[in-house]
Order: sequence, then C-alpha cells, then structure tokens
Amino acid sequence: MKTKIKFLVVLSLVVFAFMAFKPVDKKIVVIDAGHGGDDFGASLNGLQEKIIVETIAKKIKAQNKNENLEIVLLREGDHFMELSERVSIINNLKPDLVISLHVSVNPNNKTNGVQAFISSKKTFYDQSKEMAESMIDNIAATGNLAKRRISEAPFYILKNSECPSMFLEMGFLSNENDRSYITSEKGQDEIATKILESLK
Repeated sequence: MKTKIKFLVVLSLVVFAFMAFKPVDKKIVVIDAGHGGDDFGASLNGLQEKIIVETIAKKIKAQNKNENLEIVLLREGDHFMELSERVSIINNLKPDLVISLHVSVNPNNKTNGVQAFISSKKTFYDQSKEMAESMIDNIAATGNLAKRRISEAPFYILKNSECPSMFLEMGFLSNENDRSYITSEKGQDEIATKILESLK
C-alpha cells in the first residue's frame, strides 16, 4: 500500500512538473526585409529602400520581449535573395504570418501614407486581411503616416507563401513628410513598435 501511495505521489509530481514546464506553442512571424545587395528597391537622394526596411526589421526583432512570439528575419545583412529562396525558407518554417517590408516612391510627391497588399488567394485571405488592417490602423494611429487602403496583388511571395502574408508599404520616399519620418530613428522605432503591437 505504501509503495502504491509513493508511486502515485511520484507520478503526480512528474505530471505537475511536465505541466509547469511544458513549452507554450510560440507564434512565429517572418519579417522579410525587401530587396538587398544590388537590388536597392526604391531610392531617392541617396536613400535606399533596402537599408530602411532592413533597419526596421532589426528593430522589430530587438524590441520583441514577448516569449510567445518568435521573430525570424528572412534577410539579415545587405545581400540579394531570390524570391524563390525567400519562399522556400518561409514554407519550411511554416510561420503564422509573413510581413514583407517595403517603402515606395511616386511621381506625385503628394502621395503618402501606409498601405498593404495581400494575395487574392482564398486560403489565407481573411487572416491576411485582418492582420493587414490591424497593422495599418496601428501605424497610422501615430499621426505621422496617413492611412491608405489594402489592395490585392499577385506578388510572388504573397502567391506562393503557404501562410497568411502581406506586403507592408510604410510610406513614400517621394513625400517630404513620409521621408522624414521613415528615415528617422524615432519614426523607425515607432513603426517597429506598432508592428509588434499588432502581433499580440
């Protein structure tokens, strides 16, 4: 009888320990800093999209203090990556979300604001749209970037990623206000913070 009681006590302790230290399922979010290497992306007066988006991507990872959220940077460093390579890494990771970071230019220097593109693919359409709406609302809430719309686009990463995904355009280098904000440390820190807030 004593042996049976002892066994039950040990078993209970093992079960308790397992429950107490069982790792929580982490949310994995891939941050894709667009362009890189010889592909500068949008550029104006020496400012390059590839550098701006890589800087913000690194800030998102550095600011993340949520133990249940893992931020994976697709491009760390200034090097070129094929779109097929990016998608291959994404689909091997099986993340909960992919955010491809970009900035833009427009011949009309009054065009401004933050916008998002998602795939028309029905599988992840609702999740992608919901996350994109949250992201745009949060970033625009700072009052520094106007809120633009969510559009559908046949971009390679959006079409081929087997998870919810979005292209997040964080302003226009051709607009004086946007340019000042997205190239400043304060602006980049705020954008990173707002993206993280949207992932909670």
